[in-house]
Amino acid sequence: MASLLYYPVYFLEGCVALTIGFYMLSLILPRAAFVARSLASYLSLLLCAGFGVITSIAFSLLGHGQSAQWAVGRSFKYVMALTTGVRFKIDDPKNILGKTRPAVFIGNHQTELDVLMLGCMFPKYCSVTAKSSLRKTPFLGWFMSLSGSIFIDRASKTDARAAMAGAANQIQKKQQSVYMFPEGTRSYSKEPELLPFKKGAFHLAVQAQVPIVPVVVANYSHVLNVKDFVFNAGVIPMKVLDPIDTTGLTTADVDELCKNTRDLMLKELIALTAKARGQSVSDIPVANNYPSVAKTSGTDMHVAA
Repeated sequence: MASLLYYPVYFLEGCVALTIGFYMLSLILPRAAFVARSLASYLSLLLCAGFGVITSIAFSLLGHGQSAQWAVGRSFKYVMALTTGVRFKIDDPKNILGKTRPAVFIGNHQTELDVLMLGCMFPKYCSVTAKSSLRKTPFLGWFMSLSGSIFIDRASKTDARAAMAGAANQIQKKQQSVYMFPEGTRSYSKEPELLPFKKGAFHLAVQAQVPIVPVVVANYSHVLNVKDFVFNAGVIPMKVLDPIDTTGLTTADVDELCKNTRDLMLKELIALTAKARGQSVSDIPVANNYPSVAKTSGTDMHVAA
């Protein structure tokens, strides 16, 4: 039995050595940094997911299971800063992340690096929604299951509605917040843009009668651009906007709520990106030829990918 443990140890040692090797090679070939930081990111994620399984069990036994994702997210934040040099700088002068509970937090979705963004800003007593296929992923899926993530089956309209109803119930009874990406998928854009918003998060907020809190992250294609094999160290600015009250709103108000929130976030995304680049807003090209609200199809849900 003990000999079986050598295989994962050897595997990890090999991955670490390979990562260090690519970092050294990047001094000569800059694109090697993409491979090095990609390997470092996956190793960091694997390490923190394993830690998350243990943490989720411990927190659940102590009656603090709702804080497990917050604790593991923070561990990922520090590990990634050490292994990749990537950090997110949060602008939240009103301490909305610390004071607003429960709420439906929403944010723009750019690349896989948004997992780190969540690790940096994730508030206590908050969980994510995720596509059901992630449940079977070793370590990460186990951690998400144990820490209260809400899994949604995109192919099943009935299961998705049940999951969202369960989310609304969890928000109300446990004062548990939820984080969602209303775009539904990553944009991978070089310029600030938002894909059409799906309405699931807005229906959820209205159903639970809790505020929507938009979180906007500046375009960071200079740090990670998968298509161009770019992955650099850097600090990425993000801003927490004022909560949007949903008290008294009904299903009939969801379309307008969705459109107005997207317009607000797009405006802030352009301004935040311009500031990060040291440019004026008028100098920022905006790749935004999409409608504000996506056409309803399937479950009209959106999950963390």
